[in-house]
Amino acid sequence: MAIYQFEDRIPTIGSGTYVHPSASVIGDVSIGEGCWIGPGACIRGDYGRITIGNYTSVEENAVVHARPSEQTAIGDWVTIGHAAVIHNATIQDYAVIGMRAVVSDWAVVGVWSVVAEGAVVRQSQEVPAGKIAVGLPARLLEKDVSDEYRAQWTRFKETYVDLARRYPRGLRAI
Repeated sequence: MAIYQFEDRIPTIGSGTYVHPSASVIGDVSIGEGCWIGPGACIRGDYGRITIGNYTSVEENAVVHARPSEQTAIGDWVTIGHAAVIHNATIQDYAVIGMRAVVSDWAVVGVWSVVAEGAVVRQSQEVPAGKIAVGLPARLLEKDVSDEYRAQWTRFKETYVDLARRYPRGLRAI
């Protein structure tokens, strides 16, 4: 695992969390229980603080960072999609951040909100709870996240919790 202390900043990793050997977790980072941190992910708390709740997945090549003396906060059961960038933002519980999406400084993504693939949530923009943001820059759709969507994504989120349990024993270089 590539987990690094930076100066006096030391990461903490919760029980049952899997961090892929090619991922980087650096500095003032706190990751909860049962999380899955995928290959190439970079979670860098070198001069800002990063907190990630329980059962959250940070997929391949995602980047999570914070400004000096500030914080990026990611809640429980969040999905950060492949190659997404979260910078100095707040992502609340159960949110889904799509592949290659960007959530910028001081933005807030609410509970069970969705940031679609490739969308850019601008500085200080808010995506209210249960809303869907799409586009560049992100705009809110009229419709809310449906119960069917929540049920489907609950299953997807549980898949990554399962992977966090299976990867330590199942992943082998050949």
